[in-house]
Amino acid sequence: MALQIFNTLSGRVEELKTLADKRIRMYSCGPTVYDYGHIGNFRTFVFVDLFRRFLRHSGYQLNHVMNITDVDDKIIRNSSAKGVGVREYAAKYEQAFFEDMEILSLEKPEEIARATEHIPEMASLIARLQKKDFAYKTEDGSYYFRIAKFPQYGKLSKKDMTAISDGARVDLDEYEKDNVRDFALWKSPKPGEAKWETEIGPGRPGWHIECSAMAMEYLGDTLDVHLGGEDLIFPHHENEIAQSEAATGKTFARYWMHVRFLLVEGQKMSKSLGNFYTPRDLILKGHKPSSIRYLLSSVPYQKQLNFTFDGLKQAANSVERLRNFKARLDTGRFPAGSNPEMETLAKATREKMRAALEDAMNTAQALAAVFDMVREANAAGDNGKLLRDDIPALQEALGDFDEVFAVLEDDDAQKSKQVLQWARAEGRLADAALAESNLSDAEVERLIEQRQHARKSRDFAKADAVRKQLADAGIILEDTKDGLRWKRK
Repeated sequence: MALQIFNTLSGRVEELKTLADKRIRMYSCGPTVYDYGHIGNFRTFVFVDLFRRFLRHSGYQLNHVMNITDVDDKIIRNSSAKGVGVREYAAKYEQAFFEDMEILSLEKPEEIARATEHIPEMASLIARLQKKDFAYKTEDGSYYFRIAKFPQYGKLSKKDMTAISDGARVDLDEYEKDNVRDFALWKSPKPGEAKWETEIGPGRPGWHIECSAMAMEYLGDTLDVHLGGEDLIFPHHENEIAQSEAATGKTFARYWMHVRFLLVEGQKMSKSLGNFYTPRDLILKGHKPSSIRYLLSSVPYQKQLNFTFDGLKQAANSVERLRNFKARLDTGRFPAGSNPEMETLAKATREKMRAALEDAMNTAQALAAVFDMVREANAAGDNGKLLRDDIPALQEALGDFDEVFAVLEDDDAQKSKQVLQWARAEGRLADAALAESNLSDAEVERLIEQRQHARKSRDFAKADAVRKQLADAGIILEDTKDGLRWKRK
C-alpha cells in the first residue's frame, strides 16, 4: 500500500504524492525559544521525527526544514525584563531545545532556519506583497496583509471570515490597521525594542511571515508537506498560505499534517493546574527519556493523547520488554536449525508494521504488531522452538521497528545524568536532590514485591518500613479494585 496521510487542507486521508519521485520537501514549525519546551510541544516534535524516519526507511530522500523563532513579543518582553539582548536570551532556550531533541532521540532536520538570520528575505517578501497590493503600510511604519484581497482565506481552517464582526480580535497586536481581520507582516519599532533596518524600513517581522519566507527560500514556492501542532492551523498556517500564495500565485503546501493536543491526566495542561511538564521535569521525577518518547509515540497523531503517569510507567515496562527481547536475540544460545513459523512471524510483523504506518501513521497498530511478535517469539523460545537460524529474521524485524521508534538503545542513564547536571547548574538543587534519591521503576517494583511478601508473611514492621522508604522517594501506593498501583508524586 502507498503511504496515506490525513491532509488538513482537504479534510481527508490521501495518498502522499511528492512533486519529485522519492524526494520530499517538508517544513515543520519549530519552537519559539522564549522558554523550555513542554511535553505538548514535544508530542508534535516526536511525531515529526517518527514521520521523517519512516519516510527515509521507505526510501525517500529528505529535504526537511525547521524554523527557530528567535524573535517575537514574548522573547522581547522577557529579554527586556532580564536586561539582556534578544539574541542572548533566545540562544539559551534554543540550546536547551536542541539538548531536549537529543535526550528524546530526535533527529535534526536537514536545515535549521533562524528567524533573525532571514530578516532580508522576509522584508523582500513583504515588498512583493505590497507591490501586488496584498500588503499595506500604516502611518507608524508597520505592514499588514489585506485579507479581503485573498478570497481563499480560511480554506485550511474552514473558518468563514465574513462571519467575524469588525469588533473581533483576529490578530492580537497593538498597531493600527485598515481592517480588524488583517494581520501583521512587519511591526514598527518601539523605543528600546530590537529592530532591523531593511528595504521596507526599520522594525521586526510578524510571526507568520518568517515561515513563508524561510520555507520558500529553502524549498521553493511549493512544498510537499507542512507539519505542525493543531494549535497552529489558525491563524498561523492560514496566514502562511495567504501571504505565500498571494506572492507567488502557486499552491504553498500540497499536504498539511497537524498533531492533536495532549491532555495530562485527563485535563488540559496548565501551569495553574500544576500539570505543566517539560521533558526535564519528568526526567527529574525519575522517568526515563525513552519512556517519554514511547508514550508520546503511542497514539496516532490525529487522535488526542492522554498523558498520564500510569501511562509513563507502562511505557517504561514496554520499552524494557523490547530491550529484553533484543538482548535475548543478541546474546541467547539457541538450538541449531530453523523453525519456518518464526520466519513467517518475522515477515508478517514487518508487513503489519509497514501497513500500519502507511495507514496515516497508525503508530498504535505498528506497536501492537511488534509486541505480538515479541510474545510469540518468547513463547517459542521458552518451549525450545526458537532456533539459531530464526534469529536474523527476527532481528531484522526489530531493526525495522527501531529505525522509526528509536527506543531500543539503552542510554537513559546517561541522558538523565545530563538533565541532573543541568538542574544543578540552574540552581534547581531541590529537584536535583530529589532526582538523585529517585528510585528506578525496576527498583520500585522490587520494593513493592518485598512489601507484598512481607505482608503475606505477616511481617508488618518490614512492610511498613518498605512503604515508608517508597513514600520518602515520592512513590504513592494505591489499592484499587484491579490491585495495587503506584505512581510518583
